[in-house]
Amino acid sequence: MNTDLYKRITAVFNANFDEEPILIFSPGRINIIGEHTDYNDGFVFPAAIDKGIIAAISKSTNDKSSAIAVDLDQQYNFSVNTIEPIKNGSWRNYIVGVVGEIQKTGKQVGDFNIVFGGDIPNGSGMSSSAALENSVVFGLNELFELGLTKEEMIFISQKAEHNYVGVNCGIMDQYASMFGQKDHALLLDCRTTIATPFLIDFKDYELLLINTNVKHSLADSAYNNRRAVCENVASLLKIKALRDATELDLRKIKDQVSEEDYQKALFVVQENNRAQAASDAMTANDIEKLGELIYRSHDGLQHQYKVSCEELDFLVDLAKFSDEVIGARMMGGGFGGCTINIVKKGKVNAFIEKVVSLYKEKFNKECSPYSVNISDGTHKIV
Repeated sequence: MNTDLYKRITAVFNANFDEEPILIFSPGRINIIGEHTDYNDGFVFPAAIDKGIIAAISKSTNDKSSAIAVDLDQQYNFSVNTIEPIKNGSWRNYIVGVVGEIQKTGKQVGDFNIVFGGDIPNGSGMSSSAALENSVVFGLNELFELGLTKEEMIFISQKAEHNYVGVNCGIMDQYASMFGQKDHALLLDCRTTIATPFLIDFKDYELLLINTNVKHSLADSAYNNRRAVCENVASLLKIKALRDATELDLRKIKDQVSEEDYQKALFVVQENNRAQAASDAMTANDIEKLGELIYRSHDGLQHQYKVSCEELDFLVDLAKFSDEVIGARMMGGGFGGCTINIVKKGKVNAFIEKVVSLYKEKFNKECSPYSVNISDGTHKIV
């Protein structure tokens, strides 16, 4: 946990409010493989990380709630009695959305004060939104003794994103952030929300994230479009979700969809298989096979699902031509954010130096490398 961030959050809270707060850490996440499979009831392979959101939260002593976003130096005052989506509400909708979705369960939430900030780079694909949602629902559950289970909490967070933010996300981000286990990745079945933990041991390799520092504006609309395509193809196949489809099934309805939509559905089926194959590779300690699967994942995201961008493709191409890297791909919803790379230990600094220089030369902007550690999920800071 970031001790400087902790001190900053507590200082801002104490400067604005008199109550003693509960402090929550809610992590961001990486995803080793299994992209855009979660909203297709498929398999994903995420892990919580040691970057995330720290929130200080207390009951309010008056009839209003206040939320302070420290990183943005913004404050929002509201009442829990008049919760509705805010047009162009940005971070505010994550907070009021969680309150609104809790209220739909019949639980009573009183007014509260919250101060939060994070060290997840915005738009990086490490899911700062799920970390914020989870910090709010976890904190409110503690504060008002709502008796919600962690599973109930993640679905509240997901619905807040659907109904207040307008992004029809799957459950992976909220699950990984809430249920993460230190030093483990989770092979998550998004239909059953049952996860199998795998100890992260990359032997002679380590994980490196490289942030493109771009997020192209079509990301959210394209995400919702991809989900609609998947649901349409599943409907044509008369199945619940593409998790239930095979490549043979898709060929049977190929003449009923465009080639572009066929390729998107094919990617999901293949990526779901890759996620399960990745667990087999990790069980067998075959890190080279895992790296190969990760490269194939990016190829599909780039050419079939078409959610990559020039900056991401450039970073993955650099990895492919580097002897020190055995696997790399874009991570997250797409159109910007990070690549995840499996890099030989002792070679990370040399790889970073090369990538930073070539990226700057190509795009006239900086990329940002991050080493991350695998963390426990959302929890109260003692």
